[in-house]
Amino acid sequence: MRIALFTEVFLPKIDGVVTRLMGTLDHLADMGHEVVVFAPGHPPARYAGFRVVPVRSVSFKPWYPELRVGLPTSNIAKTMERFHPHVVHAVNPIWLAAYGTMSSKRRDLPMLASFHTNVPEYTQRLGLEWITDTTERWITWIHNLAEVNLCTSQPMIEQAAAAGIKNLDLWPRAVDTQTYHPGNYSQRMRERLTDGHPEDRLLVYVGRMSKEKDLDVLRGVIARAPKGTRLAMVGSGPHLKQLEAEFAGTPTLFTGYMSGQELAEAYASADVFVFPSTTETLGLVALESMASGVPVVAARAGGIPFAVPDGVGGLLCEPHSSEDMSAQVNRLLADESLRSALAAGGQAEMEQHSWRAATEKLVESYELAIERHWSDYVPPRWRIKTFGRPMPRAT
Repeated sequence: MRIALFTEVFLPKIDGVVTRLMGTLDHLADMGHEVVVFAPGHPPARYAGFRVVPVRSVSFKPWYPELRVGLPTSNIAKTMERFHPHVVHAVNPIWLAAYGTMSSKRRDLPMLASFHTNVPEYTQRLGLEWITDTTERWITWIHNLAEVNLCTSQPMIEQAAAAGIKNLDLWPRAVDTQTYHPGNYSQRMRERLTDGHPEDRLLVYVGRMSKEKDLDVLRGVIARAPKGTRLAMVGSGPHLKQLEAEFAGTPTLFTGYMSGQELAEAYASADVFVFPSTTETLGLVALESMASGVPVVAARAGGIPFAVPDGVGGLLCEPHSSEDMSAQVNRLLADESLRSALAAGGQAEMEQHSWRAATEKLVESYELAIERHWSDYVPPRWRIKTFGRPMPRAT
């Protein structure tokens, strides 16, 4: 199968969406499919053997400087004409991926869209409330051009349905258990994350240092933690400097960005993983922590209850409540047998969710989009004006 994939984010940026795409592309390559990726900014020329087409972009300053907004260019149309895809996959369509959506309709191509980020909620967190309603209507309209819409958790399916998005299905969660496992525990990493005090209890957060992650909650958590508890904040982002100032005077270490084996060791060397974000559609970092044998304390919001079974791989707390998160964290720190039980339960749960199975489900969804598009096919009477011309059906 030939797949044209349009995404709003890709390497060198790393986040949950990019990690999901990397795992998916790796397995699509293993399964013998062909993919061309359209991504904003300065991505690598190839990934997993697939061509990555760089698309002209601008920074989303001043609200989110590290986010690149892709702009329509003529090289997209030329590449689409040469590649002749069987299906188009729009990842989180709002800018570049939305153009990919309209491009697929212009060419009468089957389309699948996937919903990974609650963009309307992000606009509120970034002080852009005046565009929230318009953004939600735009996203709903774009998604409803697709034959299939995938969400990464059941709560997000319900939220998308409430917004009026149709043709919804689940793209199962997946985690790389070969990379993330308890065997990555490292005394040297623990010494680093505890700033030279490995005997202390260690809380770890992994993710963007940004406003929508509700990281101010962790200031109250570390303040209420038992003496001899430390917090390591792994990652970078637009609010890093502000957070460093806010956490000054607390036993908190900001490590900067980590990846690969270094990140795997950071997860496995913690006592408890803390995740206060209320805007997650899934929460991949929570899955990676559970795969690493570390229990999670996270906010009961968004896709997190789907990702973290309460009482199995971790404990859930009330959203935006440093008091409740502190209570759950301190409960775990005081009860080693509970920590061990949750660690074992979370790891066993993650062993059931392989990248291969999730990618096979995605391919089935591509096939469903193709079937829906071409069954009882009638050429549309309208066209969205974009670069290029309608394509004949791919064979």
